[in-house]
Amino acid sequence: MIKTKRHCVSYNFFASLLSCLIFLLPGVAKSQIPPFINVNQSKLHFSKDSSKMMSFYKKIDELNQGKRKQVNIIHFGGSHLQAGFWTEVLMDGFQSLNKYEGGGTFIFPFKIVKANSPHFFKSFTTGNWKRCRCAISKEMCDNLGVAGVAGITNDSANTFGFNLLANNHHKKFNTLKVYHNFNSSFEFSFSQQMGVYFTRNDYKDKGYSEFKFETLIDSVSFNLVKKNSDSPDFMLRGFSIENSSPGFYYGVMGVNGASTNSFLRCPLFVSELSTIPPDLVIFSLGVNDTHDPNFSKEAFKNRYDSLITLVKKASPNCAIMFTTVTDNYMTRKASNKRPIKAQEAMYELMEKHNACVYDLYAVMGGYKSIYKWYKAGFAAKDKVHFNAKGYKLIGNLMFDAINRSYEYNSSLTKKGK
Repeated sequence: MIKTKRHCVSYNFFASLLSCLIFLLPGVAKSQIPPFINVNQSKLHFSKDSSKMMSFYKKIDELNQGKRKQVNIIHFGGSHLQAGFWTEVLMDGFQSLNKYEGGGTFIFPFKIVKANSPHFFKSFTTGNWKRCRCAISKEMCDNLGVAGVAGITNDSANTFGFNLLANNHHKKFNTLKVYHNFNSSFEFSFSQQMGVYFTRNDYKDKGYSEFKFETLIDSVSFNLVKKNSDSPDFMLRGFSIENSSPGFYYGVMGVNGASTNSFLRCPLFVSELSTIPPDLVIFSLGVNDTHDPNFSKEAFKNRYDSLITLVKKASPNCAIMFTTVTDNYMTRKASNKRPIKAQEAMYELMEKHNACVYDLYAVMGGYKSIYKWYKAGFAAKDKVHFNAKGYKLIGNLMFDAINRSYEYNSSLTKKGK
């Protein structure tokens, strides 16, 4: 077990170098690092028992040594994640650790339900879909899963699918899981492509159909035909793609408007998460909690306790990481002090669950820092969200912190052998 004190000493050394090294991060020039960013806080904070995260680092070692094929990371959040800018930097970073091309990711076709989407894939449909979302009561549907969002349709005939676009993390796949509601009133089939051979297995108890392809592909299309005139809706809850070559599986479950309560409203959360059992879960929920006028630190912690309980049911030995709530404004003119209480809560949760914290609130510069990010061209006018440049900066800072922690502790592990 690596004790907190010993671990933090290493970061004092690394922090002294960070201002010199930060410009080496992919896509970030030294001139782009604003002086108000607290780079000395860009590190991981650990509880007294850091064994879970050390176990995660050991799995990365095993991947690098060829002793395992995949390490799974699932990242939960709200609108900060749905657009994909932040998380794609993290995906790129993990895959770059050993120039990995395998692993996988989770895809929800946001465009077919008229919502903003990450840019590494394009989804399409010929039909009409209604959006279901765990974050909004009027958009709730029964049987939402781990993604917290779904599309439903009752069209008599429909084609839908996605294709991967140019990116640096996941370019092709040979296994696809399609999460859906197994509605017997619909015939759901793969649109045969020339030279693409596959096998299909339906796992109704797990909520997905699995397609295994003989060759690596970068796109899929499905046909959906309604067989009965009076029938319930077909529900699509997302796609999981995997490449059998070694690499990281990085699944992003980002839903606009989501709070800590949102994913607790998804009945199939545990069963679907267990089909992609995470080695690390990252929680970046809380901005929408702090916008609630009835925000309570204790209630916030209790909801996170409940979420962690669900995660542990799906993957009992996974590590947990929190990113603290970003500084934000209640309106464009009214700053928000509640992230300070949320920050306190996450450190308390860290100790309770033997987790770790990336203190993004502190890295940003603390209270009212979002205004400085906005003035410097890194945040949106609403002073809640960031722009693409801001999210990419956050992603680079965060991955650098994770990677330095991994390299330090991995070297200690090897010395102890």
